[in-house]
Amino acid sequence: MIIKGILFDINGTLIDIQTDEGNEEIYRGISHFLTYQGIHIHRWQVRDEYYQLMEQHRRASSETFPEFDTVELWRAFLLRRPEVCQSLDPEKLKWMPIFLAEMYRGISRNRLQLYPDVKNVLEKLLPRYRLAALSDAQSAWAVPEMRAVGIDGYFNPIVVSGDLGYRKPDRRIFQQALDGMQLPPENVLFVGNDMYRDVFGAKQVGMKTVFYSSNQGRKKASDAEPDYIIYQFSQLQQAIAFFEAQ
Repeated sequence: MIIKGILFDINGTLIDIQTDEGNEEIYRGISHFLTYQGIHIHRWQVRDEYYQLMEQHRRASSETFPEFDTVELWRAFLLRRPEVCQSLDPEKLKWMPIFLAEMYRGISRNRLQLYPDVKNVLEKLLPRYRLAALSDAQSAWAVPEMRAVGIDGYFNPIVVSGDLGYRKPDRRIFQQALDGMQLPPENVLFVGNDMYRDVFGAKQVGMKTVFYSSNQGRKKASDAEPDYIIYQFSQLQQAIAFFEAQ
């Protein structure tokens, strides 16, 4: 196999992240912040309304694997209160949905770190291959998190499902990354940690797959069989050598 590019899943493959969306502090913090904007709402009302908007978005979508946009959800949350929106400075109102999305994620996050050896491996791969990243996530979260752990500069493109309205294993999200890399699937290796969303999804477009058995993701899925399995990220170099010898 001639490998010209490597496409990576992000969370659970490159980044070891843990969040708790049930954490009461998320909704308490947002509720208290909104008080200063003239919106008086209990923390659990914040939670319930946010998830109601998310569910409405999913029901309205015609996609098989729908994805929401967290910034647009918070914008819709604010626009439900037109009298408050009219009283806010327009520039502040413009940025508040982004700020709320970032606050939500920041308070929910318990862990954010690279898996061992990720940066060392990427440093060795970057001069030889085109590297790209693909994630079921939100741009308001994924890109800043990649920047925080120091890997945002390794990938082009970075494809995030929240920008598209659909998520893995939809074949279009993989094709979007391949188009950005300007490479055919037979020359690209996909590395991911979820047997269904990653391995099954990537195989639909004809990519060879490396399954990273990390502490996250589904380990089994029907009709999903990876071409190679690694248990430590450092083993990726051995996987690449295996494919290149074929």
